[in-house]
Amino acid sequence: MENVMELEAQFQAKIDRGEFIEPKDWMPEKYRKTLIRQISQHAHSEVIGMQPEGNWITRAPSLRRKAILLAKIQDEGGHGLYLYSACETMGISREELIEQLHTGAAKYSSIFNYPSLNWADIGAIGWLVDGAAIVNQVSLQRTSYGPYARAMVRICKEESFHQRQGYELLLSLCRGTAEQKAMAQDAMNRWWWPSLMMFGPHDAESAHSAQSMQWKIKRESNDELRQKFIDKTVAQAEFLGLTIPDPDLKWNAERGHYDFGQIDWDEFNNVIRGNGPCNKQRLNHHVKVHEENAWVREAANAYAKKNAKKSETLVA
Repeated sequence: MENVMELEAQFQAKIDRGEFIEPKDWMPEKYRKTLIRQISQHAHSEVIGMQPEGNWITRAPSLRRKAILLAKIQDEGGHGLYLYSACETMGISREELIEQLHTGAAKYSSIFNYPSLNWADIGAIGWLVDGAAIVNQVSLQRTSYGPYARAMVRICKEESFHQRQGYELLLSLCRGTAEQKAMAQDAMNRWWWPSLMMFGPHDAESAHSAQSMQWKIKRESNDELRQKFIDKTVAQAEFLGLTIPDPDLKWNAERGHYDFGQIDWDEFNNVIRGNGPCNKQRLNHHVKVHEENAWVREAANAYAKKNAKKSETLVA
């Protein structure tokens, strides 16, 4: 027991010094499980998040828009790969991670259980959803687990592109016809509140926040990140000429931040429990594609084994 307490003290001291924890370092089992939960949820979100956008590839209004959307979706697949790889350094296999997703043991971001109803939604997803993700992920570049922090460096650079393309798409609509401007406002109305929910529940109601902050897995709290997102997004909405669907939104000079209305946490919890507009559709699609393409994974594994055998023969 004393040895474990000493190891825990050394572990926390290393984190407090701002050093990274690496895969071969000793770590508390709870730290490992917390990271597996968080990183796998992040990876699943990147992959599931390809679905609402992939739905619009064939309906993009121009070749330019199609190429941009394809590049963005390809990036998200890559982000999932980086994050699954980082998670595997914790001693869990890719197969286990996918199984947890399919059985409901692992979650993904609630935002991806909402439908993309029109082309403006692609802009709203890029600007608001990826914008919210960036606010959260920038701080994760300094998370205490080395492989996770390093994966986030490239992911954040690419997410910045995603946000800019979404904003530029909406800017084009807002400068277009009255119908296009109305389409952009409609997307804003539907994606604003779910985007705020992405940061998770209030700090006092979050089961993992306090411990994650102590271990510096998280560097900023849910409420701090949500406030930062709102403060930076209001001016962007004003430039677009879009109205944020919150009558309680107003600048508070005393706080130096925007005050905002109550989030519908009942809706958030309902979506988390699997009752959102697209929960079943998103997961069923992932399961279907995963099963139908099992032969690709089998072929890749066979090819890798064949090459490994060749290498062993050459060395011998």
